[in-house]
Amino acid sequence: MSSLTRRHLLGGLMGGVALAPLLGGALSGRSAMAQDLRYFRIGTGTTAGTYFPIGGLIANAISNPPGSRPCDKGGSCGIPGLIVVAQASNGSVDNIEMLRAGTVEAGFAQADVAYWAYSGTGSFTGKRPFAELRSLGMLYAEAIQVVVRSDGFIDRMADLKGRSISLGEEGSGTLVEARLILDAYGLSESTITPLYLKPGTAADRLAKGELDGFFMVGGYPVAAVADVAARVPIRLVPLDGEPADRLLRTQRFYIEDEIPANAYPGTAPTPTLSLGAELLTRADRDPDLIYGIVRALWHENTRRVLADGHPQGRNFDPARAVANVSVPLHPGAERYYREAGLLGNAANEPAGAPAGTTGTDSPTGEKAANGKPPAEKPPAEKTATGKAAGDKAPP
Repeated sequence: MSSLTRRHLLGGLMGGVALAPLLGGALSGRSAMAQDLRYFRIGTGTTAGTYFPIGGLIANAISNPPGSRPCDKGGSCGIPGLIVVAQASNGSVDNIEMLRAGTVEAGFAQADVAYWAYSGTGSFTGKRPFAELRSLGMLYAEAIQVVVRSDGFIDRMADLKGRSISLGEEGSGTLVEARLILDAYGLSESTITPLYLKPGTAADRLAKGELDGFFMVGGYPVAAVADVAARVPIRLVPLDGEPADRLLRTQRFYIEDEIPANAYPGTAPTPTLSLGAELLTRADRDPDLIYGIVRALWHENTRRVLADGHPQGRNFDPARAVANVSVPLHPGAERYYREAGLLGNAANEPAGAPAGTTGTDSPTGEKAANGKPPAEKPPAEKTATGKAAGDKAPP
């Protein structure tokens, strides 16, 4: 197991399982204090992806169990008595369905998946619109990565034809994006040999020569990709040309991006597409609780933990958190961002936007419940990272 993979797993476990021993000591003989404890579950992703370790870091940073070190002494700045748990899942779609069922209090999802669930469109066509879905803000940009072996004679998307390719497991956002990408490049599940594997399993099979490639959506470096890159030479297939340009025009939340050289050992700079990773909850969650969670999430102590714990943690920026969120902000989150001066012009919201727009509209002033994303993005529209669509996403 690579050092990166070990670090990701430890970060995730700290946010969930590793809190139990701490609580056992803190709660001994304190039944009254136990009554004040509140649990908050965050649906993340697989242990070999990015959501799980990021979720673990967030959970560990904003949990504030009895006996925690005070915020002003470098400890937790979360809500006293709140225990946040990072819960592994299949990813974006799975998290949306758990939120719908009320089995988690929050969850990560790709921006397009969240929007489609909210509006009952895209991959959620035919399902009841999840009108109760609310955002706590965008966190970072996730890159679409198509991973192959360097010795596999796959240089471009067309070379995937007839190959065995893992598209991601059912319930994952990776599978949603893989299908969109294949279609854009004139491919489909019938023109390849598709498999639907967890990232870790796909990486292992690629390293063993039992698979020709796999899709992965995540903030690089992703543990599964780093793991296979440590075992065999790999290459990332570029997503560029007219198909990528068309996707940028038609898919509202896509961002033009480039994965830098040596993001994984020996890989070249690779053009790709990214989209925002969003933290979501339900409209019926306590506004005061959500306000406290968002305030703790963007506290400087939490941001240091994130920056030290994962490369994508350095890209967390509250100034970008509300730029073109996919669904309305939760009232508790909106309260925080307004108090922090991050709504209105500070969040690239159109001048003169009504103060209460996020109750029914997106913070960009655009109706989020219109049933479908716009066919083309206006030139000045801001992406999930706060940059214009033609700009590069942050590394």
